[in-house]
Order: sequence, then structure tokens, then C-alpha cells
Amino acid sequence: MRSLPLQLRAGGADPLLSVAVVGLTLLSIALSVAIAALLVRGYRRGPGHAGMLRLAVGLILLTTVPELLRIGLPTVTAAGDVGRSLLVSGCELLGLGTIILAVYGGGSE
Repeated sequence: MRSLPLQLRAGGADPLLSVAVVGLTLLSIALSVAIAALLVRGYRRGPGHAGMLRLAVGLILLTTVPELLRIGLPTVTAAGDVGRSLLVSGCELLGLGTIILAVYGGGSE
């Protein structure tokens, strides 16, 4: 089996720095998904834990989805910087709102 070499284009940046940024992004995504999985597991333990599910959704909207949008939008679409920033910021605000809802109630538990 032939392996494909990693091709990384860094526009004016040090390639090592670019690899570090990609690595930190992947670590951020992995940690947020792992924490969300723990929150979902806590939610499934029994009634009265709806806040944990809200926290998991908020965390995913705050960290994972924006990171994926930052990578995916320029890769698969012709979205400009302004459109991408608006979409990412909107997703982060939705995540923060969901977390606030989880912390301060906002429904019957």
C-alpha cells in the first residue's frame, strides 16, 4: 500500500507553525466531543438531567462546529472571510446562549 505524503501549504508562515495549529485544532475538537459525550452519558442516567444535554449541545456549538466551519467553509465553498466570520460567530453565540440556558434553567427539569 502506498502512503500519500502530507501536503501542507502555508502562505508565508512557517510549516511547523501550520502543523501546530492544525494539531491544536484537532485536539480542541477531540476534547470538546469527549466532554460532550460525558455530558450526554450523564443525561442518559436518569430523569432530571436535561441541563446536561443542553450543556453538551452548547459545548458542541461553541467549540466543535466553529472549528469545523473554519476549516470546512474555505475548503468546500467560495465563502469569503466576512461570511465565514458571521457564520462562525453566530454559531458561537448560539452555543453560549444554549449554555446560559442550561446553567440558569429555562424549562422544567
